Amino acid sequence: MKKLSIFYSLVAALMLTASFTACSSDDDKNDNPTPPEPKVTYHYDLMVVAGNHGGMSKDKSHITQSVDSLSNAATTISFEGKGAEITDYTMECIYDGKYYYQVPVSNDRFSKLQFKNNKMNVIQEQKFKDNTYKSRNYAHAWMDDNTLMIMSTDGEHKKVIWTKLNTTDMTITGEGTLSISVAEDYNVLTTSGVLAYRKSDNKLFYFFYNKKETSGSNKTSNEPNFRIAVINAQTMAVEQEIINKEAAQTTGSAYGELLQQTIFFDENDNLYLSAFSSVNKKNIGQLLRIKKGAFNFEEGYNAFPEAKGKLLTVQYLGDGKVLAYSGDNAVGTSIGDVAYYYSIIDVNSKTSTRLTYKGTEIPYSSGSFSQRSVYNANEKKAYFGVNTADEQCIYIYDTTTGTVTKGASIAAGYYFDQIRLFED
Repeated sequence: MKKLSIFYSLVAALMLTASFTACSSDDDKNDNPTPPEPKVTYHYDLMVVAGNHGGMSKDKSHITQSVDSLSNAATTISFEGKGAEITDYTMECIYDGKYYYQVPVSNDRFSKLQFKNNKMNVIQEQKFKDNTYKSRNYAHAWMDDNTLMIMSTDGEHKKVIWTKLNTTDMTITGEGTLSISVAEDYNVLTTSGVLAYRKSDNKLFYFFYNKKETSGSNKTSNEPNFRIAVINAQTMAVEQEIINKEAAQTTGSAYGELLQQTIFFDENDNLYLSAFSSVNKKNIGQLLRIKKGAFNFEEGYNAFPEAKGKLLTVQYLGDGKVLAYSGDNAVGTSIGDVAYYYSIIDVNSKTSTRLTYKGTEIPYSSGSFSQRSVYNANEKKAYFGVNTADEQCIYIYDTTTGTVTKGASIAAGYYFDQIRLFED
């Protein structure tokens, strides 16, 4: 009986200890609650040029201003005494998260920048090593959140050089030259090309073409169809060089995607590229596709067969929908012509629908070299700017409802060229 009594006493002691331990654990949890995830807030940087469009212009400085919201239709955003005139850095740049990345006008370094307190602030800079680049003339691709690949032709446009950057501290983690050479019957390569990284198989796709320049003149002739270099992202070996059969040129091959977004991946890792071909001596846009696991474009696929001119920018909104900005050759083709319009492309049905506001098609806009649209995935809304003969206005496309509302306006006298979304 004594043994049983001792046994029951031990059991009771263990239960009491467990009870106190549990209470202590609960008390600790209450004393040290898990902090909630910080809410990410955003702002928009607007870039304008006074008097006329900027685009790919080296002799014009641009004015940058940050605004918290673009949604209020009663707001007119003025640049008189506001924002900052940017001269040392170009409008053509890479941006992600909180920062801008670019080769500045000094042509000697890579810069990580942030526009804050009405000033373009240098966060970090990295001098070039062996490979050198010119501002406005390079392609890029993000390989992960902190790895940025820069690619371009060299100074003589005979070779393709590459540099890999760790954007956390802007260190150069690798650089070299691709095994691409100028094709027979041509003497130079296109300036920048367009670059993309496919995560599913760790491949880089570099889109470029050969050109023949005539000495002593500005005349050039391009090869009939651009090429696809498929690159092993680990070794940087060119595994394939393919001459595509679907289109003549890529959009923005002179400056990568520094001014305009021309390439994207959908949820299934299919790659889409904005390109164009000559039809009756007019450049007509195409939206091509390389399916996941493939290396060449899908034969006969064009998601934008209704194009009236060049397809200038494409912005993926999810669920097969794309916000597109394109031209109408019948109205005009120069940067100042009011000849460009917005539509929604469905990559599955290969159809496009011009955007409307209150039942009326949104007016044609001026400005071809631009990315005056941005998609805020947190809000599921795309913001896009229109420069008409009468106003500079921002419209808002709600991807959930498919409706368009009017947002803020830009003051007269300033030509709206860029809109970019940043984390605070």
